[in-house]
Order: sequence, then structure tokens, then C-alpha cells
Amino acid sequence: MSKPTSETPPERPNETPSNKPDSSVEERVDTTPPDTQPAVDGVEETPATDVSLISGAAKPREYKADNQSFFMQRGYQVLLVLGLIAAFFLVMVYQTLFGRIEQPKQMVTIDQGQSYYGLLPQWQQQIPLFSATIAKLYMKTQVDGPLHAGIYQLPENPTFAETLHILGQGVKASMVKVQIIEGKTSKDLYQTLRDNKGIKKEVLTDDSGNDRDNAGIAQALDLVGILPNEVINSNDPIVNHNLEGWFAPDTYYYGEGSTDKQVLTDLYKRQQQVLTEAWENRAPNLPYKTPYEALVMASIIEKETSVAEERPLVSAVFRNRLDKGMRMQTDPTIIYGMGSRYEGNIRRKDIDEKTAYNTYQIDGLPPTPIALPSAASIEATLHPADSDALYFVATGNGGHKFTNSLAAHNQAVKEYLGVMREKKSQTPPQ
Repeated sequence: MSKPTSETPPERPNETPSNKPDSSVEERVDTTPPDTQPAVDGVEETPATDVSLISGAAKPREYKADNQSFFMQRGYQVLLVLGLIAAFFLVMVYQTLFGRIEQPKQMVTIDQGQSYYGLLPQWQQQIPLFSATIAKLYMKTQVDGPLHAGIYQLPENPTFAETLHILGQGVKASMVKVQIIEGKTSKDLYQTLRDNKGIKKEVLTDDSGNDRDNAGIAQALDLVGILPNEVINSNDPIVNHNLEGWFAPDTYYYGEGSTDKQVLTDLYKRQQQVLTEAWENRAPNLPYKTPYEALVMASIIEKETSVAEERPLVSAVFRNRLDKGMRMQTDPTIIYGMGSRYEGNIRRKDIDEKTAYNTYQIDGLPPTPIALPSAASIEATLHPADSDALYFVATGNGGHKFTNSLAAHNQAVKEYLGVMREKKSQTPPQ
């Protein structure tokens, strides 16, 4: 039988460590403040356990609706968002009005009926964050009238605001119309400018008011290096310093008082740009050694057909003939070589006359263009159709018939003559 263990009397709440009975574990209340509690040698202090981590009493801090810090925090967030929106809007405004597009200093033609809104796509494509809405609002506040047709000089890398200001100057200027039809000659262009009272004469007449010749015009325009030596040094008055082909045909509007030098220089620059771009992207294996030779051919194509879809076919015929060493045999070159002697008809003696331009009598291309070719004819010259045709003749009903052999060509000529006889018989006598 085991010896009964004496009961431990219950602990009294007010009992202190001094009057408690001895036990294996001694509890005491330490009233010493934490920063003054003496350290015990050899005993490492263990940090006290955070009761809240065990009990789950820790919770995210919650703000009451009437807490002042809550409203301050929310206010700062709203202000930050509004600030970001305002900054983005200001960047859009700046980019729209003052963002620059990359382009060289150039003349820009505004045709009759164009509007300011037509300017927007170019800027939208090139300027990040460009806003058409902001641009339209700016136009409504800054533009007083409609866009006037004319030729305007834009600076290098212009902004939208600068462009609007420059175009707006058209309201203050009286404009004159200069119309140059495709296929007309430089001589026709010169006369058009001479007859235009709104164009001041500097180049086309000398100090005494007399008309200048080709050499005088070329010298006055100072267009150096654009003509071959055989043109500059030719003894033929038609060939010598002839600038034929170098002016882009179109309808232009200039401020009243503009000079003929300005007009001719602008038209030359436009034609040069068209020719350069087309030459750089030309088809392979063409018989033209220089852009100038392509310009000569383009002028012939321009004179041979006014039907747009026929241009590449006419180009193919002449390319094929040059490749085979055949003469071009094109009537417009006879007419140009006759100059002022041409009276409306080509006779047998005209075909047999050897001039610098008559391609029935000379091999290859004439020395200069014979007209002012359009951009479409220049493009057709450098991208001929895939065709083996060597001949073409008018049908009499519009357009031409293209054939690959002389026999087929002669038959097409007979058909053409029959159509013309039929039309003549149906025409009532005058």
C-alpha cells in the first residue's frame, strides 16, 4: 500500500513568493520595468510571445466613415488620378498641335474644293497621340474661312499649327489659275504664263520685254546638269537647251504677283521628284540608260494615247521595238521635229524628211522629250505591260489595236481605214 501524499493547499490569490510553500516550479511577479530589469548571467532572454498572433485577435485596421485620415487618403487618390488624366490630355494637345512630321521643305498644292479636314490623316499616321478631335477644335477657333486653292511653301518638319497658319494666309491673297494639260509642250506652258496677267514675268522675257529662246530660259532658271551634253551643244534651235518634259502638267493656283520663275521652278521640282521615285522603283531589263531617256519615252507615250489602261501596252510596244533594234516609227515625233512648219497633216515628204526627232528616219530615241508627260506616263514607261506586241494602230472608235506581226498590223490598218470611210459617208455635207 502506498503512502498517501499530502495535499497541496490551494493557492491564495494574495499570497506572495515569500510565504508560498516550496514547489518544483516557482512563480513570481516581476515588478521591475523592462529597461531596468537586471540581466541573468548565462541565461539567454527569450522574446515574449505575442498573444494576439495565437489568439487571432490581430485584424486589418478599419477606418470609420467619419475618420479624417480615411477622407485624406481617398482625396489623395482622386487627385492623383485626375492629375494623370490632365497630364495625358496636355501631352495629347501638345503632340497634336506641335508634334512634327518628318518631311523636307516643299511646295504643297491645294486644289479647289479641298478642306482643312483633309489634312488630318497625314498627321494621324505620323504623330503619336495625335487627336483629330483636338485638331478640329483648334481649327474652329483659329481658322476664319475655307481653305483656298493655291501653292504653299511648307517648312522642313512642320507642325500642324504651323501648317494651319501658312494655309490660312491664302485668305489674304488673290489667287490666279495656271492650267497645264498633259501632253502639251513646254512652248505651250511658256505662252500660258506669258498670257497670265497675274504672273509677274522674270524668266520668259528679257529686260526689254522680248521673249527668250531655250538657252535664255534655261540660263535664267539655272537648272544645271539636267540636260545631256548633246542637247546643250546642239546646233539645232529646237534641240539646243530644250527643257521639254521637265515641267509637271497639272492645274495650279498661285498668289497674284507670283513670278514665272517661281512657277517654272515648282513645276520642275515636282516632275523631278516623280521621275526620281519612278526610276528608283523601275522594272528590270529596260532599254533606258538614264532617267532622262525614260522621260523622253514617257513624253512619246503621253502623245500616243489618252486612254489610261493603254499606256503600259504602248510602253511595251516601244520597249520591244528598241530591244529588237527596230525604229520606233511614231508620228508625234515627226510633228515635233517640224516645229512651226506643222500645219495639221503629215504628208509623205514629212515622213521621209530626216530631222533630229523623226523616228522613221533615226534609230532609238529622239534627243529630247516631245511633250510634258504625266506621272502616269512616266510610271507606264518604267513598268511596261507583259506583252510581245510590236505594232498598234487606232481603231477609229477610241483606243488602239495591238498586234505582234506586220501582217496583223496591216490588217488592223485596213480595218481602221474602213471605219473612217464609213464615218465620213455618214457625215452630212457642210
